[in-house]
Amino acid sequence: MTSYTLILGNKTYSSWSLRGWLLARQAGLDFTEVVIPLRRPETRAEILKHSPAGKVPALVEDGQPIWDSLAIAETLAERFPGKGLWPGDARARQVARCVTAEMHSGFAPLRQALSMDLSKHYPGHAVGAEVQADIERICDIWRDCRASFGGGGDFLFGDFGIADAFYAPVVTRFRTYDVKLDGVCEAYCAAVTAHPWMQEWAAAAAAEPRAPEFD
Repeated sequence: MTSYTLILGNKTYSSWSLRGWLLARQAGLDFTEVVIPLRRPETRAEILKHSPAGKVPALVEDGQPIWDSLAIAETLAERFPGKGLWPGDARARQVARCVTAEMHSGFAPLRQALSMDLSKHYPGHAVGAEVQADIERICDIWRDCRASFGGGGDFLFGDFGIADAFYAPVVTRFRTYDVKLDGVCEAYCAAVTAHPWMQEWAAAAAAEPRAPEFD
């Protein structure tokens, strides 16, 4: 039987870890979690015990690390084709890969200005032009995917999948920083927030000890 260990950072703050955890849940893995607190002197050395990149998340499969959240996504989609991580339709799958890769490699101004923090809320938070441009591009993606491939479901391609796992941390950022959205995007954020896996993650984050390194 294959054994899996998922290496994560603080659940309150680690957006990349959230992606990996959601992917593992969707794939139906029976996995052990190892949470390594970030921004401490020993953090990198501890992560390097599990991942050659020294970053989270990393999924260790029978002792072999799969590092980087996109590599984890593709590996799990390959291992578990019946779990629907990518859409079944070829065109939808192509677009899902594009928007997932765009999130994986882009939106640097948004990442820098609106860091993930599930413990905070900033009503009326103002953003600069570059961040607003990122927000508008993300909302365009959400609207286009919902209109073209949503099929009446709650998520970008109908059922929850890899693309949703990659945009889920953005949903938390929009909530934390009080980003105003149109009806379609607000409904999408509400669906992601209400998903049982997201609720489970949020509860675990709330139970974490405070991390003054992030304040």
